[in-house]
Amino acid sequence: MSAPTLRDVARHAGVSVRTVSNVVNNYAVVAATTRARVQASIDLLGYRPNLLARHLKQGRSRIIGLVVPELDVPYFAELARLIIARARARGYTVLIDQTDGDARRERELITEHAYALSFDGVIVSPLALTADDLRERRSGLPLLLLGEKLFGGGADHVAIDNVGAAREATAHLLAAGRRRIAAIGVQPGAVTGTAALRVQGYRLALAEAGVEPDESLLVPAARYHRANGAAAMAGLLDRPDPPDAVFCFNDLLALGALRVALTRGLRVPQDLAVVGFDDIEDGRYSTPTLTTVAPDKELLARHAVEQLLGRIEDGDTGDPLELRTPYRLIVRESAPRGSRRVGHP
Repeated sequence: MSAPTLRDVARHAGVSVRTVSNVVNNYAVVAATTRARVQASIDLLGYRPNLLARHLKQGRSRIIGLVVPELDVPYFAELARLIIARARARGYTVLIDQTDGDARRERELITEHAYALSFDGVIVSPLALTADDLRERRSGLPLLLLGEKLFGGGADHVAIDNVGAAREATAHLLAAGRRRIAAIGVQPGAVTGTAALRVQGYRLALAEAGVEPDESLLVPAARYHRANGAAAMAGLLDRPDPPDAVFCFNDLLALGALRVALTRGLRVPQDLAVVGFDDIEDGRYSTPTLTTVAPDKELLARHAVEQLLGRIEDGDTGDPLELRTPYRLIVRESAPRGSRRVGHP
């Protein structure tokens, strides 16, 4: 059975389609008795207005896209929930797409005109976009980028200070007397992006402490998953001179590293201190609980949604904005303050 239409309601109430439309849109031109009769027919027939059609007629769908690399990575899932809640409070629906970090898919989602027809704007957390990709955009669809910018200009951008955050995480380990600090999550050859900036912060903290970096302790990770962290930690522990601490570039890597350390018989944090990044919920319930860098995800979501909706609703075409959100180091059991390794001064 097909859904009732405006015409069905008009026929049932004995009024014109225009009168029903005026009632649905809450226009004041309808007499009270007529309005009551039309509303009774709406309720009886179960008519529901086509909000998408109404919004499109007004030039908007009130739908925004959210594009992330991997939905099963808790950081993106937690961030998506916050973005959806913020957008809903402003009367917008969020549709989510996943790219798996595929460069072709990321380009399609920001350059293809067909995508722009369905959305008022898009929030993207990119892994592979370039400045050329932004220049090739064929639509004026408002675009906002999350995470560390890999290129200059072309879109609004919201992120944290990755250099400062990595520096603070590494300095925390140095303050506890750790000197052989490994870094898991390096992207070989990358000179920009999140991984490169976290390496930069790591190196800066070592230099400030007068510690000569051991390049062999910078361990790559193809993906930021638990299995990659576990494999990296196993390799480090197989060395004759294993690290006494490890800074992982996300919490999933840290949880994988933590598991391997414990199964190898190491005590955390006495033998090995572990710090992660992202403050996902899993780290608050791991054994031991995970010390981590916590971006203000709620503020990040608010900045992203409000800035994008400002572009959409105000028609703002001004220069792209750079918005920074704060972070803090949350100290837990895996690397408490003053947790010096046994045998260290």
